[in-house]
Amino acid sequence: MPRRHPRTVLDRLRTPRGIPGFLKTASVCALIAGLLSPIAPAAAAGTANPQAAAAVNDHCGNRCSDILPPGQNGNATLAQILLNQAFGTQPEHAEDQLGPYNNLAKGYPGLTNDKINTFFNDASFGVPADQVASTVKPAGRGDVTIVRDKKTGVPHITGTTRYGTEFGAGYAAAQDRLWLMDVFRHVGRGQLTSFAGGAPSNQGLEQQFWRHAPYTEADLQAQIDNAVATNGERGRQALADAKAYLDGINAYIDASDSGRYFPGEYVLTGHKDSITNAGKIEHFEITDLVALASVIGALFGSGGGGEVNNAISLLAAQEKYGVAEGTRVWESFRMRDDPEAVLTQRTGSFPYATRPDAPQGTALPDAGSVRAEPLVYDRTGSATTPTATGASGAAARTALSSARRGMSNALVVSGKHTASGHPVAVFGPQTGYFAPQLLLLQEIQGPGISARGASFAGLSFYVELGRGQDYAWSATTSGQDIIDTYAVELCQDDHHYLYRGTCTPMEKVEQKNAWKPTVADGTAAGSYTMRVWRTKYGPVEYRATVGGKKVAYTTLRSSFLHEADSIIGFQMLNDPDHVKGPEDFQEAVRHINYTFNWFYADSEHTAYYNSGDNPVRASGVDAEFPVWARPAYEWRGWDPAANTADYTPPSAHPHSVDQDYYVSWNNKQAKGYTTAPWGNGSVHRGNLLDDRVRELVRQGGVTRASLVKAMADAGLADLRAEDVLPRLLKVVTGAPVTDPAAAAAVSKLQAWVAAGSKRTETSAGSRRYADADAIRILDAWWPLLVRAAFEPGLGSELYRAMTANLPVDESPSAAHGPTGAHAGSSFQYGWWSYVDKDLRAVLGEPVKGPLARAYCGDGSLGACRDTLVRTLKEAAGTTMAQVYPGDDVCAAGDQWCADSINHRTLGGIKHGPISWQNRPTYQQVVEFTSHR
Repeated sequence: MPRRHPRTVLDRLRTPRGIPGFLKTASVCALIAGLLSPIAPAAAAGTANPQAAAAVNDHCGNRCSDILPPGQNGNATLAQILLNQAFGTQPEHAEDQLGPYNNLAKGYPGLTNDKINTFFNDASFGVPADQVASTVKPAGRGDVTIVRDKKTGVPHITGTTRYGTEFGAGYAAAQDRLWLMDVFRHVGRGQLTSFAGGAPSNQGLEQQFWRHAPYTEADLQAQIDNAVATNGERGRQALADAKAYLDGINAYIDASDSGRYFPGEYVLTGHKDSITNAGKIEHFEITDLVALASVIGALFGSGGGGEVNNAISLLAAQEKYGVAEGTRVWESFRMRDDPEAVLTQRTGSFPYATRPDAPQGTALPDAGSVRAEPLVYDRTGSATTPTATGASGAAARTALSSARRGMSNALVVSGKHTASGHPVAVFGPQTGYFAPQLLLLQEIQGPGISARGASFAGLSFYVELGRGQDYAWSATTSGQDIIDTYAVELCQDDHHYLYRGTCTPMEKVEQKNAWKPTVADGTAAGSYTMRVWRTKYGPVEYRATVGGKKVAYTTLRSSFLHEADSIIGFQMLNDPDHVKGPEDFQEAVRHINYTFNWFYADSEHTAYYNSGDNPVRASGVDAEFPVWARPAYEWRGWDPAANTADYTPPSAHPHSVDQDYYVSWNNKQAKGYTTAPWGNGSVHRGNLLDDRVRELVRQGGVTRASLVKAMADAGLADLRAEDVLPRLLKVVTGAPVTDPAAAAAVSKLQAWVAAGSKRTETSAGSRRYADADAIRILDAWWPLLVRAAFEPGLGSELYRAMTANLPVDESPSAAHGPTGAHAGSSFQYGWWSYVDKDLRAVLGEPVKGPLARAYCGDGSLGACRDTLVRTLKEAAGTTMAQVYPGDDVCAAGDQWCADSINHRTLGGIKHGPISWQNRPTYQQVVEFTSHR
């Protein structure tokens, strides 16, 4: 049985020692009764007579659906938080999308088109009259109406003026996510601990984000000024929209304060007094939106980096094998342009960040000289260790990675292969599982805006992923490299460097944080200072020596100081007068500088475009490694003051219209296009989608239901079991398996493969897997077999360096993997391709893009088989408790729970775990039946 809820990103929101153990039930009830006296949030907002929201120009024909767990309502009063923590009760619409989302895992095999909305919401425009739950004129305005539906509580915002429309969007966002928005504006400024307390996870979270975007207030304002100045009328409109949106947020803050129905977290963190109402919720400012955008950009839209780690592993390979052979070995593991990788765009070539024939300017560190630049100074009291180690670092890595390394995916099929003749799309972003969710749902209808979908809380003046009147769009993280590492030569001291021949002082940017305990906090008072040294070439990340010279390694990101620029692209996507077809869509997303794959469908066409400001690098520069900070190796056309450069033209980005089908699961975009993540080889989770969609297209007559089924089926598959285990068993069973334990394990694994290699429950709600023992065996076997197959040949040092570049395993229960435990996302990062290619080489089968040498059994089939049988026997002997050791959510040995998805709390409301499924958080199912 679960022991207790996990420590969360905002630990201090737990009431003292947990309500059930600290206060008697009668005391809790009395306290709650006293707190219920303020009016409920919906009533306080000024409910008018219910009326239907107008449905305008909806070409979906009731064939648009979406889902976003756990629920639309992410705000809770103090009374609701206390009830939730004492008795598990939920505020209205706090988790009503969680059940349908969860149930698809068992319900998809029998899915038909008319059952889709059993597992999704109807995403048609408007609200039928009999489904209207409330109608609000925010702040008494006559130019905007917010209608919420009974089923989900999603706001449908209709304005007669542009200002009123955006005012309503801000008001509705604050109704649903005020606390979360406040948290993340402070995260973006590196001020979370001062705002929400010094819990280790809070410290880790602000450290991780602020290091990537250490902005001053002047930097934040400059982004706004630049976005407006460089985008003409659209820039001016964006600024007006943002200001109206802020006015709506602040109007809700004032109303909730006077009505005393503001989020209860403000009381638990000491910002408001529940009895006297003393205290203040700060109004939002325009620069808060940039701080929020910097967090989103760091999470999802900034591919690249890692050049120092790449250099360390290259040096280890060269030390092991010599320079020439070591480089060849390293390149074979890097798989920059693997010919067997699954592609989103299957035609054409788009060379980017390719390996130069004669690399120039590379600045590899001297062996053993690299040291991470300290971030945290002057720690006092409960301040924990920096993010590299300790509880703070673990919490931050878990929170950050669960979102950044999510499993956004897309399945889009052209109308020539569908039953209706219209394109069908099932797509959505993965933003991690949080309570409340980072995204919110909304519909916005007003002058120049007509859209429904999901937006990041605090940035929802436009729909960022969703549908328009006759088209829909979505995105997946692409990860192409827009970040480079420069070696700046130091002069005078450690805080001066050579910039174009002149000794130049680094800029010191500091953020001081101090916190004190409250009644709801078990952490003592403390403080620390975060400090980043900035250069023209970006913030300092490491110190080292290169050829004996002292250097600082800096990180230069093309979107640094430019997160606000993408606002124009989102504005265009919401504008029905702009997007009238696939070319207009592609033109819109070209204005988004985040590294995303964008997908589009209307009633006639599909389209794809890869966005991001891809810098034009100097000839001979290898983007995989640090280079010298000298003019010859700078980005072409680079202006260090504005951090602008020459960027590759749209024609050089992967893009197409009306391909037979598109799939994306953070896989390789196109031939020649080098993405930053390692592991884009012969086995990638993108294959799980590609195999299924390709077969549907071959058969023809694709429907919304069949495409959802393909997505759900892939989302329950164990990639290792489906695409690698058959070859492992082929090697193992190449001769009789005489050991009884190994033979029994082989039989169980074979049966699992024959049954479809899924991680599914025996029945809905059973919390027990079919093929449970086979799953246990593979979970135990995979890390054992990888190490036993590769470490002897690579050597321990090189093996460790390679696993730092690419973790060995990311099964659903792999708490040690990149995403941490209970995050849902699985099988994005792992040695799947290495094992696959190595086994084929050992078996004598064809391999395109092979590893530089065979590793398992040193290339001997017999020795490889012995290695696999030995490790399989060891894995078979492990117990459930050893493989799934238990944590704050699960008891040791509870396999289903170890895999389960748990919403990490960012506020006071918590939710129970749901069964594992590898799919987007927000997801659309769309098929438009007509076009303007």
